Amino acid sequence: MATLLIVEDDKKTNEAICEYLKPTGHTVIPAYDGREALQFFRQNGIDLVVLDIMLPCISGLSVLHEIRKSSTVPVLMLTAIGDEHTQVTSFDEQADDYMTKPFSMVLLGKRITALLRRSGQALTPQKMTFGDVTVDFSGYTASDSNGKIDIMPKEIDLLRLLVEHKGLVLTRTQILDELWGADYPIIDRTVDTYIKNLRKKLRLDCIITVKGIGYKYEVQT
Repeated sequence: MATLLIVEDDKKTNEAICEYLKPTGHTVIPAYDGREALQFFRQNGIDLVVLDIMLPCISGLSVLHEIRKSSTVPVLMLTAIGDEHTQVTSFDEQADDYMTKPFSMVLLGKRITALLRRSGQALTPQKMTFGDVTVDFSGYTASDSNGKIDIMPKEIDLLRLLVEHKGLVLTRTQILDELWGADYPIIDRTVDTYIKNLRKKLRLDCIITVKGIGYKYEVQT
């Protein structure tokens, strides 16, 4: 998993982001001003930065400028400033993504996942073992001691999505949008069918139903 630096001067917002991301298994480091952010960045092996623009001591854009002098680590700008000039300036300073407040925690999590994947910080191994079942995500296959298990590519994609968001609850709508697209003519209960098939075929007890909301991948320790 990755080490994330969350730079946000509003304590409640910073704490909320950190608490939301902790169940994924990431190491989360909070910073509340620009000077502290640069100090923590230099002292730790940071894999991704979530960076507010309006910060005490040193502005977020200045922090980004300093980071880019020595690192290509993914940086996601998170700010209440939504004007085009500020966004363009952020990308000119080589920001990787930009989100305006108020923001969706789920969308923030998905963008972090995407940035880490692009930077080579893979959140999902190519192969994973669940009991006596081995799933090859790159080859879209699953097998056990008896040989190959008949499984659909979309079922593999669903399992990968849940694993990538370990500990986070995904609603049926979020799963549908991610795997089929928002405009695809498919109903919520399709997700239930795929979950049922995954549990049965791979004998999984790590996919948890969160009643009235959706599903999450959770490993008991």
